[in-house]
Amino acid sequence: MWLRRLGQGAARVADRVSRPLIERFAASLQLRVVASTLIASTILVLIFSFVVAGSVTSGLLDERQDTAVDETGNAAERAAEQLGTYSSSSDTALATTLQQIANELAEDPAYAPYIMLRTADGDVTKTHPIAGDVRSSDDLQAAVADRKVASQYADLDVEGDGDFLPYLVVGSYIDVGIGYEIYAFYPLESQQDAISLLRTNLALAGVALVLLLGVIAALVTRLVVTPVREAARTSQRLAAGLLHERMEVRGSDDLARLAGSFNLMAENLQSQIRRLEEMSMMQRRFTSDVSHELRTPLATIRMAADLLYDNRDDFDPVTKRSIELLQHEIDRFEDLLQELLEISRFDSGFASLEVDAVDVGRIAEDVVTGLSRLAGECGVEVTVEKPPRRVIAEVDPRRVQRILRNLVSNAIEHAEGRPVEIRVAESDTAVAVAVRDHGVGLKPGHADRVFDRFWRADPSRNRKTGGTGLGLAISLEDAKLHSGTLKAAGEPGKGTLFVLTLPLQAGNRVITSPIPLRFEEPKEAPHATQD
Repeated sequence: MWLRRLGQGAARVADRVSRPLIERFAASLQLRVVASTLIASTILVLIFSFVVAGSVTSGLLDERQDTAVDETGNAAERAAEQLGTYSSSSDTALATTLQQIANELAEDPAYAPYIMLRTADGDVTKTHPIAGDVRSSDDLQAAVADRKVASQYADLDVEGDGDFLPYLVVGSYIDVGIGYEIYAFYPLESQQDAISLLRTNLALAGVALVLLLGVIAALVTRLVVTPVREAARTSQRLAAGLLHERMEVRGSDDLARLAGSFNLMAENLQSQIRRLEEMSMMQRRFTSDVSHELRTPLATIRMAADLLYDNRDDFDPVTKRSIELLQHEIDRFEDLLQELLEISRFDSGFASLEVDAVDVGRIAEDVVTGLSRLAGECGVEVTVEKPPRRVIAEVDPRRVQRILRNLVSNAIEHAEGRPVEIRVAESDTAVAVAVRDHGVGLKPGHADRVFDRFWRADPSRNRKTGGTGLGLAISLEDAKLHSGTLKAAGEPGKGTLFVLTLPLQAGNRVITSPIPLRFEEPKEAPHATQD
């Protein structure tokens, strides 16, 4: 158990250590290019070093072997001249002669420094102890006994001091009537030193080459990545609204042309944005000016219309009906003018909140009470479900009431005589109000357009309230002003659901809503009011 915990702890530590490195590697193009160059160059240098070292080693050993075979053959011929006088291996002077021949050959610089002679009877004559007798090699002994010149590589303690060194052992058969075998031991220290020096130089050259390639890759990549990074930083500043930012153009190469093209694009973008801002400002100013200018003649028309409306019973039925229609349209025109002024305040950034701690559930009940007449005319039953205790939130009561009035009146208009449910819920950080109807619903793609100004899903549909087409748009702006959200969902023939979510404390933002944006079956609430 403790081993598994230790492994899990080590894995977590490794993950914490490696994660920043991985993120850094993934975010840096220059680092990825340099790392890829280092890896590829390291593999190539290793392959090249192995090939070169193997080729040189094989060449040195092959050359040494050829020379050793020739020298051993010459030594065998020289020994044969002196051993030709003996006809029997039992001659008492043979051992002395063999030792003398071995010593002479070993002392002659033309031959191997270490010599061993062996008779057919197995008697061995050595110039040195030669620990680890090479005759134990069956292949070498069999090849020499077969009257061939054979060789092998072995680590031997020739001097008998416990120091094993690499040697090339060459054996040859001496045929002078009595079978003799000669074994010459050639030290390979010089070849080994040359090979070690070569490998060291190759390793140092390989490391230097890899580092040089890494530096070159870093410099070349920097030349390319630096303008890209500058372009990224400039584009971020442009996106942040600093439209005067430009890239520095250096030289006349491809990167300079890229910087010039980027600057030209930024200038065109800046001019287009300025043009759009000027047009938007002109439109907002026009809307605001027209709305203010219309208030004076509308007030005059209102006074005249009120006078006619108060005396409508003195006119004939046709004139009376015309006066009533005039009064209704003037009311609608005043509402439209008021909402245009409100929209202009949102567009100009002058809208502000008058925050107060209020009971959101009570606001919902007041809205339902105020729309009870409209609900009765449409034959719609409106229910409110809220928690047993009060839901206190720091909001602007006037704006929240306007949002709910727009949502509830819209639901009543589109309910097709079916019930409308209003649900209030809260969490630790937010309060939500859901308005659900079971009417015509929304077609696919309409949920995102219901908050557009003057947009109507069905332009031919008759409205009882004579809406202006700005109610939901103003509701969305009111929700955003509270740092809240207002979302809609619907399906054709199943109704529409609007969910308003506001933070409980002013200045906070909504993260999650207590009411999900999905259709649910209506629930009977113990604290529901009906109108």
